[in-house]
Amino acid sequence: MSRFSLSGKTALVTGANTGIGQAIALSMAKNGAHVIAAGRRSCAETVDLMGSGEELLLDLSDPMAAKDIFAGRQIDILVNNAGIIRRADAVDFTEQDWDDVMDINAKALFFTCQAFAKAVFAREGTGKIVNIASLLSFQGGIRVPSYTASKHSVAGLTKLLANEWAAKGINVNAIAPGYIETNNTAALRADPARNQAILERIPAGRWGHARDIGDTAVYLSAPASDYVHGAVLNVDGGWLAR
Repeated sequence: MSRFSLSGKTALVTGANTGIGQAIALSMAKNGAHVIAAGRRSCAETVDLMGSGEELLLDLSDPMAAKDIFAGRQIDILVNNAGIIRRADAVDFTEQDWDDVMDINAKALFFTCQAFAKAVFAREGTGKIVNIASLLSFQGGIRVPSYTASKHSVAGLTKLLANEWAAKGINVNAIAPGYIETNNTAALRADPARNQAILERIPAGRWGHARDIGDTAVYLSAPASDYVHGAVLNVDGGWLAR
């Protein structure tokens, strides 16, 4: 069997109703995984596109929403993709916008990882966790203070959990996507000046495809990455190398 195969594995992908999360679910299904597509909105379209799998309604605005979902079944792979963003100047940013973003992007991610690990340890098994970080895990950005803080947190937590769990059978890694063609970036791509400025910074000379992230998630979930722990892998067309 290929070391990139996910055959016989069950993967839970959060935020799988559209965009990068949907692409991750499709890539995993294509490579043999049984995928649970989770989101606070229906993931029926994703399940239809996969041709198999199942959907799970999961609202991670409650950071503890996933605490019981791993009990009673074997889930081998967890992809923490769900996330939100709020934009405002730092001097105008509200406590509510801070808390809303941090609760989903950082707090829910940590406690979902914790629940997954407890289930893996209880069955004395192994598992893979892939967290979705960001270029703003490394850069500051502007007008997105809670998002930047949360994505720095994702990178840090990925390393901390890898330190604690690598010897216990769980690989914890992250992907930092660059500028990807999704619904969320449609406005940027439609703005000629902004689009040109972005493309001029990307050595690869193009926007990324959602499948670029999906295929990277497959690698980090497959046996091929068994000795990869605590990595935050940039999939950004070379953006951070500039």
